Amino acid sequence: MATWFLIVIYLAFISLGLPDSLLGSAWPVIWPEIGSSLGSAGLVSMIIAGGTIVSSLASGRMIQRLGTGKITLFSCLLTAVSLLGFSIAPSMFWFVILAIPLGLGAGAVDAALNHYVAENYKAHHMNWLHCFWGVGATMGPIIMATYMAGQHSWRGGYAAVAIIQVILVIILLVTLPLWKRVAAKRDLEDSEHTVQDIPREEKAESAFPTKVLRLRGVKPSLLAFLLYCGAETTVGLWGASYLVGTKNVTAEMAAGWISLYYGGITIGRLITGFITLKVQNRLLIRYGQLVTVAGGIILLLPFSASFSMLGFILIGLGLAPIYPGLLHETPARFGKEHSAKLMGYQMAVAYSGTTLLPPLFGLLAAKTSTDLFPTVVLILLVLMLFSVETVNRMLSKPGKVYG
Repeated sequence: MATWFLIVIYLAFISLGLPDSLLGSAWPVIWPEIGSSLGSAGLVSMIIAGGTIVSSLASGRMIQRLGTGKITLFSCLLTAVSLLGFSIAPSMFWFVILAIPLGLGAGAVDAALNHYVAENYKAHHMNWLHCFWGVGATMGPIIMATYMAGQHSWRGGYAAVAIIQVILVIILLVTLPLWKRVAAKRDLEDSEHTVQDIPREEKAESAFPTKVLRLRGVKPSLLAFLLYCGAETTVGLWGASYLVGTKNVTAEMAAGWISLYYGGITIGRLITGFITLKVQNRLLIRYGQLVTVAGGIILLLPFSASFSMLGFILIGLGLAPIYPGLLHETPARFGKEHSAKLMGYQMAVAYSGTTLLPPLFGLLAAKTSTDLFPTVVLILLVLMLFSVETVNRMLSKPGKVYG
C-alpha cells in the first residue's frame, strides 16, 4: 500500500508542474492574439503566485479539517478547470481572472505534499518528489510546442493539459480511500505517543514560540529561497520570449528549448535522489549553484542560439538539487524545534520571489528589450550563491544562536 500511495503523491506533483511552464512557452504567440502586451505575462504570473501564497499559508488549517487527500483532489480539479478556461479565454481580462483559481489550487497541493513528504519520508524522496514536478513542467512546453507547430494553436495546448489534469483528478478520486487508510494508520501511531514523550525543548517551543527570524543564518537563508524561485520562474517565464525576440528563434522551437530547461531540472533531481545517499546536501547545493552560474555566463556570451540552449540546460541541471536540498537542510541548520515554523516562512518567501521578480523583469523588458534577460538571470544566480555561502559561513563559526 505504501508504494501505491507514494505513486499517487508523485502523480499529484506531475499535475502541479504541468501548468507552471505553459504560460511562458506560449506567451510569444498568446499576447498578440488576445490584444495584450509582452509585459502582461508578468501580471498573470504575479496573480498566480499571489494565489499560491494565500493558499499555502492557509493549507495548515485546511489539512487539519479536510486531510491531505481531499486537499490534493480539490486543488487538481481547480487547476483543471482554470486551464480549460485559459484555452477559450478571449481576452487578457479572462487570463487575469482565471489566474486566481490556478494559483490557489497550486499553492494548496504544493504546501500539503511538501510538508507530508518532509515529515514522513527520507531525503531522496524529497528530491524525487520535485523531480516529478519537473516531469510535469517538462511535458507542458512539449505539449504546447506540438500544438503550436501543428494544425492547432496554443489554445489546443491548454486544452490538452486540462484533459491530463482531469485524468489525474479521476485517479485521485479513485484512490481517495487510500489516503484515508494511511491517515488512519498514522493517527493510530501518533496516539501511542503521549505529551510526556515530547522533549522538553519541543514543549517549550509549543508554549513559547521562539522568534525564529532572529536565529543566526535565517535571514540570508530566506533570501536564498526568494532568489532561487525568482530565478527559476524568470527563466521559465521569459526564456521563450528572449529566444524569439533576441535570438530570432521560432516560437515553436523556443517552447521546445524551454522544455529542455525544465528537463534539466527533472533529470538533475532524479540523479540527485541517488547521489544524496553518498554526498552531503550542502555539497550538492554548492555544486548546483556553480553549474547555474556557468549556464548564466553562457547565456550572456554573444554566441549563436544553439549555445543559448546549452545555457538553459545547464541552469536547469544546476537548479535541480538546490531547492529540495535547502528544504531538507532546514532541521539540521536551525534545529528540529524550529523547522516546522521556519518551513512555512521559507515557502512564503519562496513564493514571494516567484510573485515579484519575474514581473519586475517583464516591466524592464517592456521599457527596454529582452536583451537584458541573460544579465538579470546571472545577477540573480550570483546573489543566490552569495546568500547560501553566507549561511554556511555564519553557521560554521561557534557563537551565539541568535544574531
